[in-house]
Amino acid sequence: MAGAPVIVGIGEMLWDVFPDGKKLGGAPLNFSHHCGQLGASAHPVSAVGADTDGSEIRQILASKNLPDAHVQTDTAHPTGRVNVTLHNGKPTYEILAGVAWDYIRFDQNLRDLASRADAVCFGSLAQRSSVSRVTIQAFLDAMRPESLRIFDVNLRQNFYSKQILETSLRHANIFKLSDEELPTLAEFFELTGQVIDQLQTLRGMFDLRLVAYTRGGEGSVLVTADESAEHPGFPTQVVDTVGAGDSFTATLCMGLLQNLPLAEINRRACQVAAFVCSQEGATPKLDPTVV
Repeated sequence: MAGAPVIVGIGEMLWDVFPDGKKLGGAPLNFSHHCGQLGASAHPVSAVGADTDGSEIRQILASKNLPDAHVQTDTAHPTGRVNVTLHNGKPTYEILAGVAWDYIRFDQNLRDLASRADAVCFGSLAQRSSVSRVTIQAFLDAMRPESLRIFDVNLRQNFYSKQILETSLRHANIFKLSDEELPTLAEFFELTGQVIDQLQTLRGMFDLRLVAYTRGGEGSVLVTADESAEHPGFPTQVVDTVGAGDSFTATLCMGLLQNLPLAEINRRACQVAAFVCSQEGATPKLDPTVV
């Protein structure tokens, strides 16, 4: 691919509010940040409020060399916040509703971005609101057929449904999920057999190019129609796991765009995710030795 690939993360943009302070977060933003560190021309798409939280997000985006041209300002709703509680390094979330990223509008700027995007990552959480759901689906429809459309499912609280997951899978060509999320998919879509069987059933059911399955500290499995690659993961001293999955997805995306071998993509993605687990927050500066 000539030049830096154009990669988009669309959906929630918010503050993760930890007991000791707040950190910029939201899966699409985390994904964009890591893609930018890995060499992409990364573009977060979301909405923030006309408030101090929103202004601070724009300042941080500038400091991370991420453009805010597609971050809309919603004067009627506040910037998103999530209250995060850590239990042995593992996060639980209280996601506030009725916030700016629930009201992302599809406009000509987003249509133009979609037409030139090489890849996008989207989730289920930002589709809890009909406004953002329509925008995300319109963005996917406006992309070139050959572009990567990565559905990184994000089952949070009660902000998902079988219909949202099914529609998202039909729009996607890459699907990423975790071992904690597979049982919900298995129930919704009546998947049976071993994990690999379930992943292959999902891949075939929705004509997906690839399914990526993460297992926390136990590594991950990538499956396509022709092959599978498994990696046991890298040992690491876990500080917190926030953003680790997003860094995995970003590394996966870049590897696919670079046409790397499946096993190498999986190894790199596991290595980057392990490093992010060893750091505070979702968007640490990546150590050059792991990328």
